[in-house]
Amino acid sequence: MLYWFFVKGFGWIARLRLGPTVTGLENVPREGGAIIAANHLAVIDDALIPITCPRMVHFMGKAEYFEGKGFKGRFKKWWFTSVGVFPVDRSGGSKSLGALEHARQIIEEGHLFGIHIEGTRSPDGRLYKGHTGMAKLALETGCPIVPTAIIGSDKLQPVGTVVPKKGKTQVIYGKPIEVERKAAADITHDDLRGLTDRVSAAIVAMSGQEYVPEYAQAVKKRLKEQAAAAQAAQSGPRA
Repeated sequence: MLYWFFVKGFGWIARLRLGPTVTGLENVPREGGAIIAANHLAVIDDALIPITCPRMVHFMGKAEYFEGKGFKGRFKKWWFTSVGVFPVDRSGGSKSLGALEHARQIIEEGHLFGIHIEGTRSPDGRLYKGHTGMAKLALETGCPIVPTAIIGSDKLQPVGTVVPKKGKTQVIYGKPIEVERKAAADITHDDLRGLTDRVSAAIVAMSGQEYVPEYAQAVKKRLKEQAAAAQAAQSGPRA
C-alpha cells in the first residue's frame, strides 16, 4: 500500500525533475514472477524504475540502510521497507545468499524482482561485467528476465551528488529472455555466465554503453587505491 502511495502520490515530482520517457512497457509481464535486470548509473535509478513500471518492483538494498541508529536510522529502515526494498549483506557468503533466497521467494510468489546486474553503480558510465546471482534466480525459478536500460541518470546525478539536477532520462524495457527452469544441482557455471552475458549484451544494445569485461567493484577499489597513492605522493615526506 505504501509503495503505491509514494509512487502515485510523489512520483509526479520525480517525473517532473527527472523527465523520464519509457519504452517497451509491453515487455513487462502483466502477471507472474519475473526479473527486471538493469544497468546502474546513479542512485535515482531506483526511483526511475518504480515510477515507470506498471507493477510493483522489489529491490535489494545495502544492509547499512536498515542498521542506522536513532530517529534517522529508524526512518530510513521504515522508508526502504515501505517501498519494497529488503536488506542484503554485501560481504558475501551465506549472508548474501540469504538475500537471494528472499528474492527467490518474491519471484515464486508471482512478483517482480529488480536487480542491477553490475552490483554497484558504474564509475564512468560504461556497463561492467554482470554478477551471476540474477541468472541463478532465473534458472532456479524458470522466470523470464526483462533486460532494462537506464539512460541519462548519471548526467543528472553524477557521483557524489545528492540532489539530482533537472533534466531528461530514459528507461527501456527490452524483450523478455525466456528461461527454462533447472534443478540447482544441474546448473553449471557456463549456464550462469552465459545467461548473465546475454542479459548484458541486451542492455548494451539498448543503452549504447561500452561494455567492460571486469567487475565494477574491482575497478572502484583500484581507483580508490590509486587516488590514495597519489595523495600520499603529493603530500611527500614530512620533516
